[in-house]
Amino acid sequence: IQISDNWPGYSLDLFTYPQHYYGDLEYVLIPHGIIVDRTERLAKDIMQDIGDNDIVVLCVLKGGYKFCADLVEHIKNLSRNSERFISMKVDFVRLKSYHNDQSMQDMQIIGGDDLSKLTGKVSFLCVLLTLFFLFYKDIVGTGRTMKVLLNNIEKYKPKMIKVASLLVKRTSRPDGYRPDYYGFEIPDLFVVGYALDYNEYFRDLNHICVINDHGKTKYRV
Repeated sequence: IQISDNWPGYSLDLFTYPQHYYGDLEYVLIPHGIIVDRTERLAKDIMQDIGDNDIVVLCVLKGGYKFCADLVEHIKNLSRNSERFISMKVDFVRLKSYHNDQSMQDMQIIGGDDLSKLTGKVSFLCVLLTLFFLFYKDIVGTGRTMKVLLNNIEKYKPKMIKVASLLVKRTSRPDGYRPDYYGFEIPDLFVVGYALDYNEYFRDLNHICVINDHGKTKYRV
């Protein structure tokens, strides 16, 4: 689903959201109900593609946890109501760089109990790509970040690697990463909610919204 650059969004008055964020948001870009429905469709597409393979889901924290949880739940429900059962394990990783972040070798993958269990399995990465778009200058680095992560996973020789993301930001940069499955292509906006944060705020917001200047100033550190 592509959201155009001139899409005005939904008025905040049409939805409920935490009162402590009143005055901090511009508008609702994607309501929670649409997020849930779109995630369910992604789960169906994934089920059709993986066949009878067991899968290991790697959730990239922190921004991906809600999307991952909802996607996994939809896949489980589809599996329970179908003739084929899919065994699914979930693990969590975080990404960390040293100060010299110009070198790809400086990327650390933190977590993951034992990534060797990916060997021979279908591996799904559940991420929110906007997690890496905190500042415009980081857009170029997003592609490198995903490549580092994928290169590390490929060392364990999984049968297949697929990346699922709820959001992809539209940018003119030629090196942006494009996942295998994604829910929405959005304009180059700073969005919060549905586990996406601004200095750890707004993770408790169910809708994906555009933060306003007042909100950025209020929660700036």
